[in-house]
Amino acid sequence: MSQLAAEYGAVNLGQGFPDFSMSNDLIMLVNKAMQDGNNQYAHMHGLSALRVAIAQKSIALYGSEISPENEITVTPGGTYAIYTALTTVLKKGDEVIVFEPAYDCYIPTIELNGAVPVLISLKYPDYSIPWDEVKAKINSRTRMIMINSPHNPTGSILGKADMQQLSVLVANTNIIILSDEVYEHLIFDGHQHQSILRYPELFSRSFVCFSFGKTYHCTGWKLGYCIAPDYLMKEFRKIHQYNCFSCDTPKQVALAAYLQNKEVYLSLGSFLQSKRDFFRQLMNDTPFKCIPSHGSYFECYSYEGFSKEGDKELAIKLTKEYGIASIPISVFYKNGEDNKVLRFCFAKKEETLEKAVKKLRFL
Repeated sequence: MSQLAAEYGAVNLGQGFPDFSMSNDLIMLVNKAMQDGNNQYAHMHGLSALRVAIAQKSIALYGSEISPENEITVTPGGTYAIYTALTTVLKKGDEVIVFEPAYDCYIPTIELNGAVPVLISLKYPDYSIPWDEVKAKINSRTRMIMINSPHNPTGSILGKADMQQLSVLVANTNIIILSDEVYEHLIFDGHQHQSILRYPELFSRSFVCFSFGKTYHCTGWKLGYCIAPDYLMKEFRKIHQYNCFSCDTPKQVALAAYLQNKEVYLSLGSFLQSKRDFFRQLMNDTPFKCIPSHGSYFECYSYEGFSKEGDKELAIKLTKEYGIASIPISVFYKNGEDNKVLRFCFAKKEETLEKAVKKLRFL
């Protein structure tokens, strides 16, 4: 869709990246790190100062005492962390419970490792987890359950009750959890992010994946990290050592310093919520029906009230004829389930959002 948007000169609300500037202070910290000579390999596990800063943040936000030495590894992006975690534990024939619509790297990575994705559809339209179905799908081959909150592509979030349900289901089993929390700070409407790190019993069996790119509006940096208990992290690092070995040093130096400014990430939710609310107000003047987002860069909109077209066809039509690119939600289902829903990225300048929505009023 991004390629199609470029071809037709459409406003790109499809792919999840901001079009506004990242922090100049952070840019200057990277420049200083390079000028100061921090241009050689960092430690394989990540710069020590950065891992310490991450551990401090984890205890301040989630009350979770994480070992910087043994339980944190800096990675080239959140997707890489997810890939490495899956590759660490999966073997042929293992089953992994995946909730759809799902971020597009999950299923291919599971299959690449010879494992089997067990697909469960989130309940439409609020995209909640059907826990009774999860319980029914668990068996002796279930190796992992993957969760993602705030959720891409829908913007739904997990609550305390969800975490309690998950705890009950995995108790007295060998099931591993992979928690994709790259949008941890992009959470709205007064909700609290229910990180796995808040729940010691869950964390004891979990890989938790994060993204600096989403937090600091620098998706092109491709830097993230994984937190896991020592026994899992030892295995994770065996894959990491021969796949990546080490991540960008000057950016790690800069981030170690920048993380000390807590207000930057603590204010991110209100900053992005204002953009979501502005976009939602604009969309009120179109025939689309909002499916409320409580987190992430995204909000989904139903169009079943005015069109019977498939979501892929409508997304292409809007790009070519109306100058606005979105993502059809069916592409996040392996079977192409089509509920007549499109995803829009609102992490944009207000003038970008206004320009994008303007023509939709004439649908």
